[in-house]
Amino acid sequence: MFVSPAYAQAAGGAGGAFTSFVPLILIFAIMYFLLIRPQQKKVKEHAAMVEAVRKGDQIVTQGGIVAKVSKVMAEGSNEVEVEIASGVKVRIIKGTIAQVMNKTEPAK
Repeated sequence: MFVSPAYAQAAGGAGGAFTSFVPLILIFAIMYFLLIRPQQKKVKEHAAMVEAVRKGDQIVTQGGIVAKVSKVMAEGSNEVEVEIASGVKVRIIKGTIAQVMNKTEPAK
């Protein structure tokens, strides 16, 4: 009928506290290498692609619009003017560029 409280004390100690955190540390390490690190790499690649956009490039926006870059705004601005149809030009935010389909050669 009576349970001895000595059973709970047997698992304690300095080594027991560390070993209980090892699975949590391993889970975080796995999550970092499988999810966080690749996502950060993808974000850096996208930022580099967006900064490399120049006049004449054919792009696809996140909305699915295929357009040709007609003008890149000033250096500090994050806007690009694109032509979505003959004579129809709109300004978009650089961050909404999903893909650069055709790159133009830089002017010499």
